[in-house]
Amino acid sequence: MLRLQGEMIRGGTSKCWIFDHHEVVATGVDADTLLLAAYNAADPRQIDGVGGASSTTSKAAIVRTSAEPGIDVEYAFAQVGIGDESVEWTSNCGNCATAVALYAVHNGLVPITADAATVRMLNVNTGARLTGTIPTPGGTVPDEGTAAVPGTAALGVPVLLGFEDPAGTSTGRALPTGRALDTLTAPASPVEVSLVDAGAPAALFEAKAFGLDGTESLAEFATAVPALTALRRQAALTMGLADECDPVSHAVPKVGVVARSASYRTTHGTLISQDEYDLAVRMVSMHAPHPAIGLTSAVALATAAAIPGTLAHRVTRQTADGTLRLGTPAGVITARTVPAPDGASPTVLLHRAARRIARAELLVPVLEGRPA
Repeated sequence: MLRLQGEMIRGGTSKCWIFDHHEVVATGVDADTLLLAAYNAADPRQIDGVGGASSTTSKAAIVRTSAEPGIDVEYAFAQVGIGDESVEWTSNCGNCATAVALYAVHNGLVPITADAATVRMLNVNTGARLTGTIPTPGGTVPDEGTAAVPGTAALGVPVLLGFEDPAGTSTGRALPTGRALDTLTAPASPVEVSLVDAGAPAALFEAKAFGLDGTESLAEFATAVPALTALRRQAALTMGLADECDPVSHAVPKVGVVARSASYRTTHGTLISQDEYDLAVRMVSMHAPHPAIGLTSAVALATAAAIPGTLAHRVTRQTADGTLRLGTPAGVITARTVPAPDGASPTVLLHRAARRIARAELLVPVLEGRPA
């Protein structure tokens, strides 16, 4: 039995266990084996571990201070399998980055010298650079806050999350194929897709190609998930993210559908009129509909919507101030793009909220390098 210190933090609409890199190394067990055992990943209910048995609650980040100039904290993001003994290290998670920022200020990884602290972060999975700005009134770090985000009624400490120069992190350019539109082979017929790399690689389809209008409930959108899951593999090959011999990744690229805005009701029954947002979106998270939208997907949407010729640009209500209001199952999430100097792609800003839930010593049943 191994003992591992961890901190559970809600970042946005995800829960993420945060572990110190040095403590993980000190266990003498590789990170995959450690997380599979700690989360009880083999069980679809994760009943004997700290996983929450959903894609938004089976996440981890391993954090350490950085020696790289301009970076305070490095973190590796892990999407832990659910009923599947695998750990995905190929993507980033903006909600967990929000949690990492709060963890950093609470654990003295950045100095607190003013009424706000900005944590400069590097996601080692993708090379993405992010900032998380947190209020520290009077030089104190808050435990509670009044900030809210669509997808949860819980309040938290406000975090302004910024994705710096997000285009091309994984493939080298915003449009990995050099085209705003590509065609993939669906089971019934060819289907148009926009393949975008910003925040995370994403394959974006028009909702009507699947008989949808983009305002579906989670249950209604679930009918399209098998087709989108199959197309994800084709998209990964087309974007150069995988070779034919590589195992299937359920984390990248992100896949989803877009459509023009129309009135709909959120998961909690709130009526959203078509004038309250600019682009309807429904995304897949691992094997199921995402209850809201992953932040890296939101960055991909904001980037795609600004590129003429993409499916997202085709159906987005364009704005003059760089804001994009996304209509998700949980409600409207706003992203704002800010021009960057020196030819870098625009920074994408999102308002999030985070709260520390627990600090704990995990008792991890690892035996001879394998989960017990």
